[in-house]
Amino acid sequence: MKNWVVLLTLIAALGLVNFAIFQKEQLLQHGDTVYLKLAPLDPRSIMQGDYMALRFELADEIEAALTAKALEKQQDTLDGQVQVQLNDQRIARFISIESALNEKTDLSLQFRLRNGQIKFATNAYFFEEGTGNILAEAQFGEFKVGEDGELLLISLTDESLKQLGNSTLR
Repeated sequence: MKNWVVLLTLIAALGLVNFAIFQKEQLLQHGDTVYLKLAPLDPRSIMQGDYMALRFELADEIEAALTAKALEKQQDTLDGQVQVQLNDQRIARFISIESALNEKTDLSLQFRLRNGQIKFATNAYFFEEGTGNILAEAQFGEFKVGEDGELLLISLTDESLKQLGNSTLR
């Protein structure tokens, strides 16, 4: 009896992990591309081993819009949606954290507020050893976005939206 419980638990866990992987693969294949402008970071925290700490300009605009509301509620944890408008190059520009979507170019993106910081999908980019100096030139994060606003970071790009470093996700 005990062996059956362990086996069923293992099968359920593997099933959930494989389903999550399948969902991410679907997002990579069918998600829309959107670019978020990177914001400057403390140079000491840009490169930390084999990853780069990330911060996005859109996060600063969300923080400004949330400040009054979050302070009123004393919130330090929040999951939300931000409405953005995409230009012809698919670069996102902040519209609102509350308004309904109106135009064809509008898109809703998921964000999380954790410990006073806004995060999209991730706040770090892991890279191959020895390629950090190339990625230091990054200006944008390239994401795939699902219909529900879920974001998946696929690469960092320069100012002309050319992919930097080696990415096997494309």
